Amino acid sequence: MNATEVKGNWNEQKGRLKQQFAILTDDDLKYAEGKKDEMLGKIQKKLGKTKEEFEKILNGHK
Repeated sequence: MNATEVKGNWNEQKGRLKQQFAILTDDDLKYAEGKKDEMLGKIQKKLGKTKEEFEKILNGHK
């Protein structure tokens, strides 16, 4: 998977996350090349979720 595919997938994920969690802002969800893990960690912390819980959310499971 190349960077364009990852970013495209992220745009879909971002929309779902904003609908599900109103607390998240556009700044929280801003994708930066090479900083994906840092961004996901910040979102996880803001939502108060474990890494496993957040991964389930990203995969579409509650």
